[in-house]
Amino acid sequence: MKPRQKRLAIVAGILAAVGVGAALVLNAFQSNLVFFYSPSQVASKEAPVGRTFRLGGLVQSGSLKRDGVVVNFQVTDTIKTIPVRYQGILPDLFKEGKGVVAQGQIGDDGVFVAREVLAKHDENYMPPEAGEALKRAGDMNKKISESVVKGSGK
Repeated sequence: MKPRQKRLAIVAGILAAVGVGAALVLNAFQSNLVFFYSPSQVASKEAPVGRTFRLGGLVQSGSLKRDGVVVNFQVTDTIKTIPVRYQGILPDLFKEGKGVVAQGQIGDDGVFVAREVLAKHDENYMPPEAGEALKRAGDMNKKISESVVKGSGK
C-alpha cells in the first residue's frame, strides 16, 4: 500500500468512527427526550402515542380516588381534563386544586398512566410549562367569555 492510500484509509476510518459516535449520541438523546403537554394538547391528539411525555396542570377538585396504592385523579388546564392513573406513593404536597406534573404515557383507554408524579413545593412555585399552559387556557377562557357577552348583547 502506498503512503497516500494509507492516509486515505486512516481518514476514512476516523470519519466512520466519528459518524458512528455521533449517531449513537443522537439516538440516546432522542430516546431520552421528554416533552410537556397540557390537557388541551393531549385531548386534541398533539401528544405522542406510545411515547413517554409529561402532562401538567391542576388536579381537578373532587377527582382524587385512592384504592390502596393505586390513585386515580384528573388533571385540568381549565379547558380540558385528562384522567390519570398512578400506582405508588404520591408526594406529600399533592392536593386537589394544586399544580402537578405527571410523566408517563397515554393508554389505549384514554387514561394517562403516570410513572412519576411531581407536586409543586410551595404556594408560589409552578413548573414554567404548566404556568404557561394555564395562562394560555385563561386567555382562551377570557376570549370565549368576551365573545359570549358580545353575542348576547345583540
